Amino acid sequence: MAKLRKTLGDVNAPSTVALMRLIETQSKTTIANWTLNYAEDKMLPLFHKYSPDDCRPANAIAAAREWLAGKVKLPYVKNIILNECHAAARELDNNPIAQAAARAIGQSCSSIHAVTHSLGLYFYAAAAVAYDRVGTEADTEQYKQIAEEVCADYTDALRAVAVEDEANPAKCKWNC
Repeated sequence: MAKLRKTLGDVNAPSTVALMRLIETQSKTTIANWTLNYAEDKMLPLFHKYSPDDCRPANAIAAAREWLAGKVKLPYVKNIILNECHAAARELDNNPIAQAAARAIGQSCSSIHAVTHSLGLYFYAAAAVAYDRVGTEADTEQYKQIAEEVCADYTDALRAVAVEDEANPAKCKWNC
């Protein structure tokens, strides 16, 4: 197998493009809450499956929620995201599943200040789910199929909370 990828998914795939268009219809707050909920429901349990005693990604989610509630300032949250959640990921080179889950959580938390991080959650989540499900030696087609499944699940989660005709849709400049 080729070198292990840190992310999975295709930014040009129709499913990913459709996800991006849906994200663009929602407010920054809706997107932030959606990503945090997804990370907490799907990625945090996967992270804890392989790193049960590490609370840093959970701390980042809690801090991001505190910011959304107006209880803390953004620099405080950014510090936790960078120096706890992303630090946890950097320490997990020997566990690509937990590492990808931690990075997915970090991206979800970062969506509070930049909506485009919501797409990063998908790419890292796809890797975490795929490596957990089929290991790190599977073929490209298996990974592609799982990434599509994760994209569909992630999109469905947004559709479930999407606000129709949202008054202040986020401005997204996709740099991918």
